[in-house]
Amino acid sequence: MSKVLVLNCGSSSVKYRLYDDDHVLDKGVVERVGEPGGGPADHAGAVRQILAGLDLTGLAAVGHRVVHGGRRFTTPTLVDDAVLAAITDLVPLAPLHNPANLAGIAMAREALPGVPQVAVFDTAFHHTLPESAATYAIDRDIAQRYGIRRYGFHGTSHAYVSRRTAELLGRPYAEVNTITLHLGNGASACAVAGGRSIATSMGMSPLEGLVMGTRSGDLDPTVVFHLRREGGMGVDEIDDLLNHRSGLLGLTGANDMREVLARRAAGDEAAMLAFDIYCRRLTGYVGAYYALLGRVDAVTFTAGVGEHSGPVRAAALAGLGRLGVAVDPERNAGSGDRFISPDGAQVAVCVVSTDEEREIARAARAVVSDGN
Repeated sequence: MSKVLVLNCGSSSVKYRLYDDDHVLDKGVVERVGEPGGGPADHAGAVRQILAGLDLTGLAAVGHRVVHGGRRFTTPTLVDDAVLAAITDLVPLAPLHNPANLAGIAMAREALPGVPQVAVFDTAFHHTLPESAATYAIDRDIAQRYGIRRYGFHGTSHAYVSRRTAELLGRPYAEVNTITLHLGNGASACAVAGGRSIATSMGMSPLEGLVMGTRSGDLDPTVVFHLRREGGMGVDEIDDLLNHRSGLLGLTGANDMREVLARRAAGDEAAMLAFDIYCRRLTGYVGAYYALLGRVDAVTFTAGVGEHSGPVRAAALAGLGRLGVAVDPERNAGSGDRFISPDGAQVAVCVVSTDEEREIARAARAVVSDGN
């Protein structure tokens, strides 16, 4: 049996991809899950609909994306009742995502009782963070009691992209130091030293770090206190503000970088400022991670903005020439997985299309093979 099904349950959608070894047999997405007048009523219904439409003869495993694995889950894990209960216990750390992930796993276990289910955690790639990177400078007992630390996210993407970068360089993964920039509606940076995450911009939640489509990224915590005391805003209202009404959306009214770029080109001052804020934050993280790594072999852009926005790539790395980082304008305007740095550059600058589903399939297949 060589087939692996990947299920990626988001807050209101379920992406799926069916592989036979490395070949994609089928793929798609069920959207508007749980929305009035939209798709299936819940994630269980969406997964049931997907399974009914696929030929699952010879299925070896189902790989599930799970956003938060806490400190317990540091590798892809075969799901049993105890694992399911432990993921449920982590819901307070990812209340928008883990419930959807759990629903998908439960439905797949019910529908495919003889097929191994493997959970692949977004946080797992970052379990190699040194304690100096993962620990916040607050009271140790309180931090331990409530699980407050840097977990990091987008780990499946950072793992795939950093490994793919090593392939482009033609070098062993364990020898390559890479700064990976996953820039989508959510965005994060990661410093990868020989296949190990040593720093990442997202923290206890996906809110910390870079400017994103609707999230603020790095923010003085006093802003929260000020909004509570002076603005009379409740905790849930502030949470909604920082996660859903900030970032590019808060600065311009649009969370799509393509629209921001169009407005910027037309001379819109809010869009120009938002672009500068977005890229300045990126530059700062690249510079900081360069210092942490000591030697950088490549800076790699991925995800929607990272793969398709030449202006963002150019602006984010402008001024880093003394570090050997530069972008060739002609190559930057191309498409596909490629180098966009000039010939002979000290540091390669790459664009790589992320493939989290392929990474999840690879991990699921490895877990099942090890179990045999």
